[in-house]
Amino acid sequence: MRVDKVHSAFDIEIAYRHFPLHPETPEEGLTLNALFAGRNIDVQTASARMANLMAAENLPYGKRTMTYNSRLAQELGKWAATQAGGKKIHDALFQAYFVDNVNLAKIENLIQIAESIGLSAVEAKQVLHERVFRNAVDADWQRSRALGITGVPTFVMGDRRLVGAQSYEQLRAFVASAPLT
Repeated sequence: MRVDKVHSAFDIEIAYRHFPLHPETPEEGLTLNALFAGRNIDVQTASARMANLMAAENLPYGKRTMTYNSRLAQELGKWAATQAGGKKIHDALFQAYFVDNVNLAKIENLIQIAESIGLSAVEAKQVLHERVFRNAVDADWQRSRALGITGVPTFVMGDRRLVGAQSYEQLRAFVASAPLT
């Protein structure tokens, strides 16, 4: 992936922060048509565009028809980042959401995803039921608001931002032009 290539090319730390993308989505999810109702977005055209972007990156992409609330998945991601091998959670959640159309608002689905990458199902269940990383995700959401972030992905270095899926060349130029600290 482009971000991995940039990470390899530069001595930088990459930190994933969470963003409240459609936090009002109910646990059962919404159809994409319902999500975009009244926004003058053609769901088929948008889906085709997304499929093309994914194909250009050699990433799998399924026939998504639903969107799900990702809040608990974000909390799982925060916990996974504290675990050995936990970085795999990002790819596993991507696969579940964008390819397999899995409802990420359901704790049992998240536990299965965690277990599929070798994380403890017992610990994942405890973390999710007790909402152990709720405050950490709240802090990410607050930071996103403070920075004026309104979409994903947004790349931030210092006071500079690059919004949207970007080419490797654009990401490389963004990082290369960052002031040394």
